[in-house]
Amino acid sequence: MQRLEVFQSLWAMELRRPDGVERPVADSFTMVADAGYAGMAIDLGVMDNDQALATRPHFEKHGLGCLINAFPQTIEDLRPVLQMSKQFDTRFVNIIGQVMPIRVEDMIPVVRAWIEMAGEEDVPILFETHRNCITNDLFATLQLIDAVPEMALCADLSHYLVDREFWFPISDEDDALIQRILARSEALQGRVASREQVQVQISFPQHRKWFDQFSKWWADGIGHWRGRAGPDAVLNFLCELGPPEYAITGPDGYELSDRWEEALMIKERIETLWDASVSP
Repeated sequence: MQRLEVFQSLWAMELRRPDGVERPVADSFTMVADAGYAGMAIDLGVMDNDQALATRPHFEKHGLGCLINAFPQTIEDLRPVLQMSKQFDTRFVNIIGQVMPIRVEDMIPVVRAWIEMAGEEDVPILFETHRNCITNDLFATLQLIDAVPEMALCADLSHYLVDREFWFPISDEDDALIQRILARSEALQGRVASREQVQVQISFPQHRKWFDQFSKWWADGIGHWRGRAGPDAVLNFLCELGPPEYAITGPDGYELSDRWEEALMIKERIETLWDASVSP
């Protein structure tokens, strides 16, 4: 039976308050476990491999699954991450590749080299749709996935909404581009953007239309995935509402909304969408 697993991001648990008060990592894991998440994602953009390995006892204590976000700056940079990921039995390594050729034809050997390396290490990988990486641009990424049929994505659509400044309501033409991304996505990420901001407060009424739009895309992504995945496959969804400067702050430097509560709102929404997708 196909299943949904909802993860939270350890990076998204950071507070980054002006007064310097920070939540202990142990408390973050306890909160995530108590809230019913299936696991936690490690972001190697904010910690190194040794620091990541130091979190293993927290995963083991709470029985949480692991995802790893990697930011390799060379082809070979990915290998130690793949090897390290085996100690976590990670669901997959999510690549935000910092090798960024300008031409699509030069991107192809980079992607294929990482896919080959992952096969050698026997670790599943996905390529996240993300700014400032090899999938920075929506149009280039669409050409890339056409050229590399074995390239599987993790869809964080917030980056592409900002990248292309899609107007609301979303046009049929723009939606068709996103559907092509979703049709190649083996995992989804939960951040809501507007056409001008990569992360908006979903608890604010003026942003409800964007939350609903992303919910539609997540439902579409579930539909694409369920249509091609095996009968016992698992879809991973990562709540990833980043701390400042992703999160918008007021003049005092404090956030304008409660990201933890908003992450729980996203968790509830994706679980509702999943339940609707499996209902007769």
